[in-house]
Amino acid sequence: MDITVNNEPLQISDTCSITQLLQDHVQQKPEGIAVAVNQSVIPKLEWENTFIASGDTIILIKATQGG
Repeated sequence: MDITVNNEPLQISDTCSITQLLQDHVQQKPEGIAVAVNQSVIPKLEWENTFIASGDTIILIKATQGG
């Protein structure tokens, strides 16, 4: 299935949760990031039960420090 992650196309073979996407497909640790699917922010507590569908647009936002 085709999805977009941070404006980059990505093909994944099967439906997966946000947690699985982070671990298996984009190798991103869940600490310090926010996830939006189709312009809706998904609370971290819902990542395990929120599944990615074909055509979804996912934005990963990493918190940074500084001023």
